[in-house]
Amino acid sequence: MSSPISIAIIGGGPAGLMAAEVLAAAGHAVTVYDAKPSVGRKFLLAGKGGLNLTHSEPPEPFLGRFGARATQIAPLLQGFDADALRTWAAGLGVQTFVGTSGRVFPTDLKAAPLLRAWLHRLRASGVKFAMRHRWTGWSDDGALRFDTPDGERLARPSATLLALGGASWPQLGSDGAWAPWLAARGVDVAPLRPANCGFDVGATAAHPAGPGWSERFATEFAGQPVKPVALATAGFTSRPGEFVITATGIEGSLVYAASAALRDQIASKGSATLHLDLLPQLTPERVLAEVKHPRGSRSLSSHLKSRLNLGPLKMGLLHELLTREQMLDPTQLAVALKHLPLALHATRPVAEAISTAGGVRFEALSDDLMLQALPGVFVAGEMLDWEAPTGGYLLTACFASGRRAAQGLARWLGAAG
Repeated sequence: MSSPISIAIIGGGPAGLMAAEVLAAAGHAVTVYDAKPSVGRKFLLAGKGGLNLTHSEPPEPFLGRFGARATQIAPLLQGFDADALRTWAAGLGVQTFVGTSGRVFPTDLKAAPLLRAWLHRLRASGVKFAMRHRWTGWSDDGALRFDTPDGERLARPSATLLALGGASWPQLGSDGAWAPWLAARGVDVAPLRPANCGFDVGATAAHPAGPGWSERFATEFAGQPVKPVALATAGFTSRPGEFVITATGIEGSLVYAASAALRDQIASKGSATLHLDLLPQLTPERVLAEVKHPRGSRSLSSHLKSRLNLGPLKMGLLHELLTREQMLDPTQLAVALKHLPLALHATRPVAEAISTAGGVRFEALSDDLMLQALPGVFVAGEMLDWEAPTGGYLLTACFASGRRAAQGLARWLGAAG
């Protein structure tokens, strides 16, 4: 009986672990290398507030969430879609449910039980784990180089699968250090940029020198959610939801959903404009009528609170972004309540982002996700040049790409052998 072929998987996130599962099931000797003391650290962080594993959207709109890369993501999801992911989780003893927003969660909302069960199954199938092994590229003779607590270690597997993540949350292991190493070997790598990220505001009426909020507004409202609210920018309009005021700008679910459009506007024009609908439940005509209603001796704040239930934070936004003349003109004020412009100056750093855009371009890969410039080296997960909003789409594509790359690697070994 022939000995199992040795495979190195570098990166212990969902893509790398899924690849390990597929390859171990095919009878290969798999070692997962990770720079940290344990695997799945970003996965566990994603589950801190309730693990959003996938989404229950129908396949067509689900695929549409991947924008310009939908064509490349389609075959990955055809092999392992949201329903397959839920079935897979059930096989680990983790049942899931669909939340009111369509997002899919484990019934206990936690990531740790799923990861524990998964690692137990991987170890039982023979997968080995080499922790505190930071990959540093290749030696002159093509060996994988690892920096370990015991000094440099070299590995010479029959094939390699890279699942190193992007550049967001580097303290959890995905620092993007791999990008120049691959580029130096002829791999086409798109620059890593923040995705699902926050933004810093530009100049405001209350702080015309900018960028950023006035000190008064930031001190009073940083950390507070704006809700209900809808937002729009070129190429994007949201449903009512919420976002959060930060010390320098904005972040949160609605902002993340618009982040690709806003980031690209800033890159091309130097700034972006977001329009806020502070009263998405009311028509413009209703808002204008309520603003124009006689207020007598009441202050403007009291009047808007009484007629439109406008709280201190939304009033604060109006005072921050409008001039005194605009505030006192009922028509301009009513328009602003439904279409308040907010100038954005910059994205927050990629290290703070939930995920990363950019990475290894699909044009540099075979259909099986093997690097054309480096035969025998496959890539999966957030290293690939794609992005999607939060809502379970990111995780689903990471799982699916790990599975696809592992299947491609197994086919390549079969052809080579």
